[in-house]
Amino acid sequence: MTIYNLIYSDMSGCVRVGSIECPETLSINMAQSSRGDGSINEMVGDRLRDREETIATAESLTGGLISSTLTDVPGSSDYFERGFVTYAYDAKRQALSVAREALDEHGAVSPPVAEQMAQGARDIADTTWGVSATGIAGPGGDTADKPVGLVYIGVAYAGPWGTETSFSTSTRHVFDGDRRSIKQQTVTACLEALAEAIDTVEVDE
Repeated sequence: MTIYNLIYSDMSGCVRVGSIECPETLSINMAQSSRGDGSINEMVGDRLRDREETIATAESLTGGLISSTLTDVPGSSDYFERGFVTYAYDAKRQALSVAREALDEHGAVSPPVAEQMAQGARDIADTTWGVSATGIAGPGGDTADKPVGLVYIGVAYAGPWGTETSFSTSTRHVFDGDRRSIKQQTVTACLEALAEAIDTVEVDE
């Protein structure tokens, strides 16, 4: 069984913290890289381990699937620190320090919020990397400007102090398919974005 810590809002709007147990069979299959070079979670894990770096996740629409996919790899405790599942606005503010102004002006599905989610995961967990995903899995919840399948992925890096190399980025995606398919595509795109970001950062030998 896998235990997920959840931060969510109940019907009254109060933020709650709880946990659920999920059978391993509910975990999605290992995400395959669109570049055809095998399981992206294994590739990311190998890179993080080789570089002695760590990762934390911040998820909205994927509900813990990014964390689950990363930890499907044996030995992932070498680099995986923790994951945050923050569906509601208040959960994003309280657990990840996402600014109220960003949520109010841009909405949860936006580049600023994706970046702040990744930054929050990185800084609160004190890891090298933070990744995030926020989007609309459907079938409802869309607007004229934000269709079903719209996803923003954030990546944040913590460079060594004094190097001024820390950064955060976000990318926009629009995926087709049903709710489950959109979530699975988001996991793969998130891990590919992380892999690409890792490749841009040189490490001292």
